[in-house]
Amino acid sequence: MTTKNSKHSQKTKEQHHQYAPQKCLTLEGYPPITGYDFEQGLHLPGLIKAFAGSGFQATNLAQGIEIAKAMQREKVTIFLSYTSNQVSSGNREIIKYLVKHKKVQVLVTSAGGIEEDIIKCLKPFVLGQFDVPGKMLFDSGINRTGNIFVPNDRFAYFEQFMQGFFGKIYALQKEMGKVFCPSEFIRELGLAVNDQSSILYWAAKNNIPVFCPGLIDGSLGDLIYFFKQSHPDFLLDVSKEMKLIVDLVLNSEKTGGILLGGGISKHFALNANIFKEGFDYVVYINTAQEFDGSDSGARVEEAISWGKVKANAPQVKVHCDATIAFPLLVAGAFVEDNGSQIEE
Repeated sequence: MTTKNSKHSQKTKEQHHQYAPQKCLTLEGYPPITGYDFEQGLHLPGLIKAFAGSGFQATNLAQGIEIAKAMQREKVTIFLSYTSNQVSSGNREIIKYLVKHKKVQVLVTSAGGIEEDIIKCLKPFVLGQFDVPGKMLFDSGINRTGNIFVPNDRFAYFEQFMQGFFGKIYALQKEMGKVFCPSEFIRELGLAVNDQSSILYWAAKNNIPVFCPGLIDGSLGDLIYFFKQSHPDFLLDVSKEMKLIVDLVLNSEKTGGILLGGGISKHFALNANIFKEGFDYVVYINTAQEFDGSDSGARVEEAISWGKVKANAPQVKVHCDATIAFPLLVAGAFVEDNGSQIEE
């Protein structure tokens, strides 16, 4: 005798069979999702290697590390672009390491990436908090970049340093008839600061160009304004900046990009590579999204559509705060493993 419940069960089975896939792929042989085994103690290279099988952005970061390794194996010209907040943060020391040891060949940054490198040679930034009221900081003469505090006295030291520097550059312009472009101006700045903690110092010492198309967008721009008030014939040649970076791209057999953050620094590096049909390798690290059409948030696929990255280029975007992802990328791709291990 068939009961009401058994009829319902049979009907449910028939419906399930109707909508079930005719073929189920079991994905045998695909990489399993596994994380690092801390039972073996802490071994940094092993931890970084384990990112590849962790999924999500850990896997993207692992792909970025492999792409950065490939850039070095293929001896491509590596462009490192970064926004000013990378220099505000501890990533300044990571960038300095790469430049000091000639592990990258071109830098592209914003005005803050120039001035803050110099300011930190004069006096450090300090750790604060994200949630301190802006009015209270303003009344105390403190500027805030996230949870990093920069008191106004830092800019007073910077202005004092720059007054002498502007005088030197202006004298060269008058005596030699030479109008500096931003990267030439920045090289002289690196030589003048003479501080081994500085990115610009090592860039100048190692003849690594530092391009900054937006040099006047920041405190440097304010100081240029004041200097030009009393020296109206003082000039900077931004057209030469474009020629220098494009010539560098054209004279490179292959180019690779490690682009931290977005903005003008990211776009200037990408745009220059249009002249050679795009980067051959590229790694983005940023938290911006593409929904508003910004170049900062655009994925690599958008750059491919413009010819800024080759269609077949090994590429990845790592959606992560660069103060987390970039040191790990450098550790995984640019620093030799000395076998160090921290046991339980």
